[in-house]
Amino acid sequence: MKHLTVAITGASGAIYAQRLLHYLDASPDVARISLVISALGVTVIREELELPVTGTRQSDAELLLGRPTTKITLLPARDVGATIASGSHPCDGMAVVPCSMGSLGYIASGIARDLVHRAADVMLKERRRLVLVPRETPFNAIHLENMLRVERAGALILPACPSFYHRPQSILELVDHLVFRILAHLDVPHPTETTWQGRRTPTGEATSGQM
Repeated sequence: MKHLTVAITGASGAIYAQRLLHYLDASPDVARISLVISALGVTVIREELELPVTGTRQSDAELLLGRPTTKITLLPARDVGATIASGSHPCDGMAVVPCSMGSLGYIASGIARDLVHRAADVMLKERRRLVLVPRETPFNAIHLENMLRVERAGALILPACPSFYHRPQSILELVDHLVFRILAHLDVPHPTETTWQGRRTPTGEATSGQM
């Protein structure tokens, strides 16, 4: 039973975090989820999802899920003394989704400006799984250099780049495909309908041939 951390920062793509929480909360393999929303993450959620979150109330988790939850605990971003700020606290993995370029810069520099950055720093120093989901375009040289720095430190960079080989019919199917990739790298079982099954034949059947 896993304890995972999800951090939402101030980049576009709050729906990715919302859907990730949906699947984690429903997973029998996940026992606890610590949720942290940065100040700018609150702004993006309010703008994109039209949800009146504050980043400080436990009810924010239920607003994002659209239902009650017993697994998710909301930790204020300013609370750098929270449990996940210490390496002695067990945590199996963390996803920063979406990850703003500002948050990426702080993590790459080892600067703990808030609980998001400190928790990410803990994951790196304890050699635990840290998944960063940047959502920016185009990337400048500083962005790319920071990604390389955190990757060399042990993080996994999983950009919010949609795929189309599963023939999505809706925006939600595009979002879920990326969320399933995040779940896979957090070692959480997930639906497999978007998993590549090989090239399709003219009759629609999958083959095991090379792409």
